Amino acid sequence: MGNSIKKILGVEFGSTRIKAVLIDERANVIAQGVFEWENKFENGLWTYALDEVWNGVRHAYKALCQNYGEPIKMLDGIGISAMMHGYLAFDKNDCLLTPFRTWRNTNTEEAAEELTKQLDFNMPQRWSATHYYQAVLNGEAHVGKAAFLTTLAGYVHWRLTGRKVLGIGDASGMFPVRKNAYDLERLEKYNALLSKRSVNKKLQDLLPEILLAGEEAGRLTEAGAKLLDESGNLQAGVPFCPPEGDAGTGMVATNAVKERTGNVSAGTSAFAMIVMDKQLSKVYPEIDVVTTPTGKPVAMVHVNNFTCEINAWTRLFEEVAELAGVKLDKDELLSRLFRKSKESDGNVGGLLGYNYLSGEPIVHVKNGRPVVIRNPEGNMTLANFMQMQIYSALGALRLGMDILKAEKVEIEDICGHGGFFKTTEVSASAMSAAIGAPVNVLQNAGEGGAWGIAILALYAVNGRDGLEDFLAELFKTTKKITVRADEVEKSKFSAFMDAYQKGLAVERLAAEVF
Repeated sequence: MGNSIKKILGVEFGSTRIKAVLIDERANVIAQGVFEWENKFENGLWTYALDEVWNGVRHAYKALCQNYGEPIKMLDGIGISAMMHGYLAFDKNDCLLTPFRTWRNTNTEEAAEELTKQLDFNMPQRWSATHYYQAVLNGEAHVGKAAFLTTLAGYVHWRLTGRKVLGIGDASGMFPVRKNAYDLERLEKYNALLSKRSVNKKLQDLLPEILLAGEEAGRLTEAGAKLLDESGNLQAGVPFCPPEGDAGTGMVATNAVKERTGNVSAGTSAFAMIVMDKQLSKVYPEIDVVTTPTGKPVAMVHVNNFTCEINAWTRLFEEVAELAGVKLDKDELLSRLFRKSKESDGNVGGLLGYNYLSGEPIVHVKNGRPVVIRNPEGNMTLANFMQMQIYSALGALRLGMDILKAEKVEIEDICGHGGFFKTTEVSASAMSAAIGAPVNVLQNAGEGGAWGIAILALYAVNGRDGLEDFLAELFKTTKKITVRADEVEKSKFSAFMDAYQKGLAVERLAAEVF
């Protein structure tokens, strides 16, 4: 490889993969590396060990370098992204106070309800400030020792650069923002609640500094270079863009940062984000209000559970195939199963299911219990079963989108990305039926957040105009497929949703008794 082209690194810590992507000045992928990991359920909470964070990123970066074909000594820019929300708390000596609590945890219901009421703003269970307040309510010993709170992206960025900063999109998943800063009025109310609980801290003293897209967020230190590249080839001094969550990088990766545009990210979890041109008329517990990487308000429908149950059943079918002496590539098997779903009956064979591996706040289910229900007179075929699994993944998302529809939130263009869209026509058609709008799938839909944060790093290095214009130029030749659900798909999904809403009582009971 020659040294004349720019080399921009993007790293994303997703729920199941740590992915490193190297792009050039036109955002073309020139090398990539992946490390697979899984969250663990320990002491009643979903977590990842921080040692695994560094083990994983070193493996992903090493694989990227091998893919590149020669040692990489210098980069032109770096960006770090990770799953939004969650809770990482450190003391004054920068020591971790409690294991990382991920977005998947639903143990913060009490705090979320009280904060939403007192702040007159939806404070989701996943948000960092909600986690901290729940720790206050629980009387956890670490509360008084906390000196710094951050997200996973903010933590990795801090260790690599020495700077405790966060992109505004990720920051807006820690605490509400207003006019490109933490909302001062709501901070005062939050601090009053802390004081009533005898916690003599101000939340703003614990939060990272907010930065906007395009601003330099520090440079790679010597210690950071050693954390990232165990070969020792990578030199320090590389500029970083502000770290962002997967919501912000999803917007960038789909060119959805303008008002009335949106995107749907679908993987382990799923979220639909619409950039608004007006505020919602009231507070909805089902709708997060976050921002784009430049600070524009975004309505976000987030569901904790999406493809995990589909993946679990695919692994089971893979075992069945192996028992019959057939070895199939996992991606090919999944693609075949998705295509088979198109042969399903109009009522999906009378099958119903819930994919709640963890709790699902949007439908007020505290603990996850995957459930499959079938009518004894139904038609238990593979096509119906897979169609049910796909629709089950979309059910909670649809309920949130119904709220935005009632609020008359305008959507001119929406783009789908993430692993769910690899079988484009089938998955995008089902998604279109769920959200009630055509879905665009870009040719790079599978690149995801690592590519998106690499683009933000490129923007920080090369950007001259605003982010909207920068992305418009970058995406002007990108090919896309537009998929609209036909009347058959719409009818099937509508029938499924009727049953889905009626059956939620069964799911809630399952979480109580099993």
